Amino acid sequence: MPLRQPVRLIAALLAVLVLAGCMLRQAPNALPAGPAAYAIFENTEAWPDDNLIRIGDRLSVRVLGEPELTSDAYFVDARGNIQVPLAGEVAAAGRRPDQLRDDLVRRLGARYIRDPQVTVMVSERKRTTFAVEGDVREPGVFEAVPNTTLLSAIAQAKSPTDSAKLDEVMIFRVVNGQRLGARFNLDDIRKGRAADPLVLAGDTIVVGRSALKDAWRQFLQAAPVFNLFYIFR
Repeated sequence: MPLRQPVRLIAALLAVLVLAGCMLRQAPNALPAGPAAYAIFENTEAWPDDNLIRIGDRLSVRVLGEPELTSDAYFVDARGNIQVPLAGEVAAAGRRPDQLRDDLVRRLGARYIRDPQVTVMVSERKRTTFAVEGDVREPGVFEAVPNTTLLSAIAQAKSPTDSAKLDEVMIFRVVNGQRLGARFNLDDIRKGRAADPLVLAGDTIVVGRSALKDAWRQFLQAAPVFNLFYIFR
């Protein structure tokens, strides 16, 4: 009877190897890696200038003596504009508040108000996020802040799982309307052999899965059920 235990163990190990072999025959990842991965994003803006108004922001516009024009709820629409009574549709996104103020002063002073006194401030920033998916412990959507890097982004997802493929950590980003992707080696980044790339608002990070690690994990989970380690008692 005890001889059945080694047979079971050998059979289980063979099953693991067969499963891992089948999974490893999947098509290779074609995304750029190494220096090419870093080069693909090198011409993208590192982070939006905090001094500039963005789409989705809410603005506080105050016009002295003109309560109907004064509000904290001017919304920058998808085209980057705000609607201001008397002034009409005014471009806001990509401008500094003082530049928008000067434009409003010009528009209002040209026809409606003598020497208008205007102030413009960002009253509420649009919340910017990035997503982490794949083999991490707690995938989700997280708030993007300046200087967020790949390591810190994955740390917010509570780190990779035991079956994660650390040389297949991908960042996807939309640049000028085109979706780009690149593959990074998290182990190299952790050990200082590669730079830790910035993560921007709107990015999606996907951590790949190692077929061999996953198969071995499944074997270890199944082993107690079949009493496979009886021979070591």
